Amino acid sequence: MAPTSRTSTALSRSLLILAAIVAIVTTGLLIAARPTVAVAAEEAAAGAHVEPQYTGWALLAAALSTALATLGAGYAVGRVGSAAVGAIAEKPELFGRVLVLVGLAEGIAIYGLIVSILILNRLS
Repeated sequence: MAPTSRTSTALSRSLLILAAIVAIVTTGLLIAARPTVAVAAEEAAAGAHVEPQYTGWALLAAALSTALATLGAGYAVGRVGSAAVGAIAEKPELFGRVLVLVGLAEGIAIYGLIVSILILNRLS
């Protein structure tokens, strides 16, 4: 295995582990911030959804979910895009198939954005 492929494999594993940790922490914070049914009815009347001490953590989780998803998508598009250019250079009829693969890699960033929107929606 070449040294560059070891480095890229280690980087992708590190990003995956970091994204998993952020997802677990975010889920734990949202579960901890979820009020009981009786408290939820009172807070809904008052207009508050999340306790104030969790607001900072929720903002951090939203920022990290967007940032890590964007980093992962950028890395994936870089890897898939370079392979796509090589494949199109050899067989131009593969353009449609390769375009779908690059689009799937870009979808990772959209998933992170959706998660952060859901977290921020919970704050309002």
